[in-house]
Amino acid sequence: MDSVRAARLLQGVRAAALAGQAPPVEPRPVIEQSWDRLLRCGLDPDHDFRTGLLPRVEVEERRRNSPLLEVLPTLREGLVSIADAAQHIMVVADADARVLWREGHPSVLRRADGHGFELGADWSEATVGTNGVGTPLVAGRPVQVFSAEHFVRTHHPWTCAGSPVTDPRDGKLIGVVDISGPIDTMHPATLALVNSVARLAEAELRTRHLIGLDRLRAVAVPLLSRVGGRALAVDANGWTAAVTGMAPHDRLPLPKSFGPGRVWLAALGECTVEPLPGGWLLRLDDGADAPRGLDPGTFVVLDLSGTRRWTVTVSGASGSWSHELSPRHAELLYLLAAHPAGRTASELAEDMFGDPARTVTVRAELSRVRRYLSGVLDHRPYRFHEDADVQIVLPEHPADLLPQSTAPAVVRARLDPV
Repeated sequence: MDSVRAARLLQGVRAAALAGQAPPVEPRPVIEQSWDRLLRCGLDPDHDFRTGLLPRVEVEERRRNSPLLEVLPTLREGLVSIADAAQHIMVVADADARVLWREGHPSVLRRADGHGFELGADWSEATVGTNGVGTPLVAGRPVQVFSAEHFVRTHHPWTCAGSPVTDPRDGKLIGVVDISGPIDTMHPATLALVNSVARLAEAELRTRHLIGLDRLRAVAVPLLSRVGGRALAVDANGWTAAVTGMAPHDRLPLPKSFGPGRVWLAALGECTVEPLPGGWLLRLDDGADAPRGLDPGTFVVLDLSGTRRWTVTVSGASGSWSHELSPRHAELLYLLAAHPAGRTASELAEDMFGDPARTVTVRAELSRVRRYLSGVLDHRPYRFHEDADVQIVLPEHPADLLPQSTAPAVVRARLDPV
């Protein structure tokens, strides 16, 4: 089917969806889910809504602070020449869907200006509808949007393919890379190309992370050899470079306000923190290697109200601590919070994969979760500690619960909320 016929067919699919009628063919699931979200939030399907552009000074500040700046040469090398030849443009946006860089074919850049696809523009799904920047950020996976798959009618002359980029150093979503252009220049391999280049960028960030750890280790090892008791050196994201007097940790989740002085960490207890070039030296109080137990009156807040970012916060007599969750860990903690009596590994495998035999994957992920929720989670069965007061903050609309999740139990919860 050529692009013109495909665009006409999709116009009919979109019109039926907006009218609440049966479409001639079903929209792709990722597109249908996006349309459902936008219908619920009341976005106008026929007109653009453009927020103000960020001032150039703020764009420059976001560029300087974005990890994407480190891998921009990789993105350019992999995509700009191809985008230019195909009469497309490459767009790089941050985790807020703000456009930070654009490069590619000059005529398409001019058309993008008239379309509001400019530096500093907000291309979040909730602002401009289904698109190759905002929708991948919500869905948490690569998405191609062709013509009338865009929710807003004025975007129909465009096709776009975007892939989210995650920082392997802390697991956070840092932005999206997108290729956009006129519908008659669309190629079915564009999405695979964009996704491959996004993965190359993540691999480069991982390599930079390992180099940084090696440098920190070279500084820390001589210091640790002179430290009495338990101590370790970690980088700014909590990854361990060297330890002495204790079992090693792969990574310690650090609070946002982490800095020199006395701090309490869920996995270690009380520590004294000193700065090192590229990281921190943590000296632990004397005591057993076991993580600190649960404080009386501990509160756990599992915030799943967002569509892209989820957190767990633990508060008690020793202080408060928050951790941003990966999609998989958000799923697991939701399932445990929804079953206070606990779940076996087999039951969680059934909940997450529809296959009770996939217990190895479940146990491995829960082992990672317990590294930052030591004392808060029990096992046999897996559950929150009976003394923890657990609260779940859910989205306003049940259908927005962990929208990227395909876990059968989460899908059921969206359709039939308790």
